[in-house]
Amino acid sequence: MLSKTYTKYIQSLHHKKFRDVEDAFIAEGSKVVMELLTSSKIVCEHILGKADWLNENEPFIKSHYKGPMVIVEDFELEKISALSTPNQVLGIFKKLQQGSVNVTGQISLALDTIQDPGNLGTIIRIADWFGVTNIICSDNCADIYNPKVVQSTMGSFGRVEVVYNNLVDFLNHNSSVPIYAAALNGKSVDELKGLKEGILLIGNESKGISAEIIQMATEKITIPRFGMAESLNAAVATGIILSHLR
Repeated sequence: MLSKTYTKYIQSLHHKKFRDVEDAFIAEGSKVVMELLTSSKIVCEHILGKADWLNENEPFIKSHYKGPMVIVEDFELEKISALSTPNQVLGIFKKLQQGSVNVTGQISLALDTIQDPGNLGTIIRIADWFGVTNIICSDNCADIYNPKVVQSTMGSFGRVEVVYNNLVDFLNHNSSVPIYAAALNGKSVDELKGLKEGILLIGNESKGISAEIIQMATEKITIPRFGMAESLNAAVATGIILSHLR
């Protein structure tokens, strides 16, 4: 049985301030945990799972992880889970050290104040699908280690480099690379098919890209609209644009 102290520790990792203090985060569910175990960048500290799941997956787990595996009962998993419906396994992982990204010769994403964890996680997953390996988040984006973000990535979290930065400073520093701002009015994305290099700017879910940042764009681009919808979800727009650029 999990001690009260360790239960409280895991529960504390639901919150950013404690994730920052402990330099750790949680991931839940077979798909996500298994994907992160295979990542060469991410270190697993602890795995807690239901007995049947651990027995079934023990050979795979031990081939990627040498640490402790703890059997937990349903009621214990419910206490430590950040999900409304707990899955069969929860892993505790070390946070990554933020590195630098090179945006030359490739397509990168820059996110301006994406605040919904589900949107951020989905954008990371979309980036992985289209082979985009760099995402630069403004300092006020949702936390990549939020359990909802980690869950939404479905494992892509371990394959896409995500860094946080002051976007104005970052774009100024990389001004030699063309910057394309997703907007309601601009050049059709159809005209950018096969783009090899550029930074794609995606804005806040309700306010779009801030005035200060959008004026730094080389060009505004838009998804042609045929109906009456006012706008698109940020993650949906990202997927559509990348499908055209690729």
